[in-house]
Amino acid sequence: MMISSWADLTVTTIIVAFAGVFLICFMKGAFGGGFSIVGIPLLSFVMDPVTAGGLLAPLFIAMDLFALRYWKASTWSKPDLALLLPGLVIGIAFGYLVFRFLDHRAIAIVMAVTTLIFVGLWFAGGGDVTIRRRSTPKAITAGFASGITTMVAHSGGPPLAMYLLPLGLTKEIYAGTTSLFFTVGNATKAVPWLLLVKPTTGVWELMTICLLAIPAGVWLGWRLHGALDQRQIYRACYGLLVVTAVKLLWDGVSGFL
Repeated sequence: MMISSWADLTVTTIIVAFAGVFLICFMKGAFGGGFSIVGIPLLSFVMDPVTAGGLLAPLFIAMDLFALRYWKASTWSKPDLALLLPGLVIGIAFGYLVFRFLDHRAIAIVMAVTTLIFVGLWFAGGGDVTIRRRSTPKAITAGFASGITTMVAHSGGPPLAMYLLPLGLTKEIYAGTTSLFFTVGNATKAVPWLLLVKPTTGVWELMTICLLAIPAGVWLGWRLHGALDQRQIYRACYGLLVVTAVKLLWDGVSGFL
C-alpha cells in the first residue's frame, strides 16, 4: 500500500501501525531491544516491508531515548560494549551496501539458520546457561553481524544475543547493554534508511501518531522485566530468538519463490 499523504491513511492502517510500534516498544522495555522484527509482520499487513523500514528508522531513535530512562549507565556492560560497537558501525555500513547492491535475502537465511542452531544447542544442553569468558574476536564478529542484519532486516538481535547470553550477565545488565547497543545502532542506521526509502508526507504523519505508543509500550515492557526472574528472562530471550529466526527464514526463502 502506498502512503503518500494524510488522505491515504485509513483507520486500519493507523491502528495496525500503532499496534506494531507498541509491540516493538514493549519488547524494548522488557528485553532491551533486538527483537524489532517481531512487530514487523503487523506492519506488513498495511504497507510493504521497505516502507515499514522507513517508518521505523526514526521511531527507533525515539524508543531508545525513552528506554534510557530505565536502562541507565549502571546497567551497561561497558567492557562488552567497547568490543561490540566498532563492529556494529562497520556492519551497518556494509549492510547499506548489501541493501543497495546485493541480495540481502541470502543473509537473512544464513542468519536464521545460524540462530536456530545456536538455540538448538542450548536446548540440547538442558536449557542452562553455560558461562563463557569474554572473547574479543567473538564480540567483533557479533557486532559486525548485528550491524548487517539490523540494517537489512531490522533484526540485529540474534548475533548480539548469541554473544551476550552465554556470558551469564544479570538480567538488568543484559537488557541495559542490549538497549545501549541498539541505541547506537539505530541512530547510526537512521540516515542510511532515510536515504534508501525517502518517506512520504503520509509516512511522516503516521510516524507522528505512532510516537504516542512509545511511553506506554516501553513502560509496560519494563514492568514485565521486573516481574520475571533471571531464568525466565533467559528462557524468554531464547524463545524469541526462535521466533525471530523463523521470521527471517521465511522472509529470505519466500523472496526466492
